[in-house]
Amino acid sequence: MSRFRYLLNLRCALACLWLTISMSYAENSRAFEVLTLHELVVHCEQLDAKPDSIDGAYCLRYIQGFIDGAIETDTRILKSLTNDSKGGFTERATRTRIPGRSSSDRPGELAGFCLDDSLPLRDVVNTVVADLIVLDKREKSTTLARVAVDDSLRQHYPCRK
Repeated sequence: MSRFRYLLNLRCALACLWLTISMSYAENSRAFEVLTLHELVVHCEQLDAKPDSIDGAYCLRYIQGFIDGAIETDTRILKSLTNDSKGGFTERATRTRIPGRSSSDRPGELAGFCLDDSLPLRDVVNTVVADLIVLDKREKSTTLARVAVDDSLRQHYPCRK
């Protein structure tokens, strides 16, 4: 066998080995992994010093994604409730538990926080990050990041009735 053929076979064998190893790790990864408060704070601590770093961007985008998800969920729930043609229970529940709702209600209100459109995202993120850092120093490491972010948003940006 020529040296060229030998190297080609070796390269193919190594590629197959790498693919096999990669696939074995893929089996253990999950589509949804819980992020703890401490894990998020590790990223967020870099936000002021290095806002353009990977950690700073991760922190900013996590909080932005949380807010976007809450607003989108509110929008879909309200749309679903108003478009439900079945009437009966859903209609009564909408009327009695969500009185005065209209499509002009503030996004995020069902989630328990309301953000003014003129409020810069970075100001909101800075407020939430300050809470997360304080909370991380006194909480257990198993506290969920999403719960801590939600609590901070509800505390600092309550909806006015």
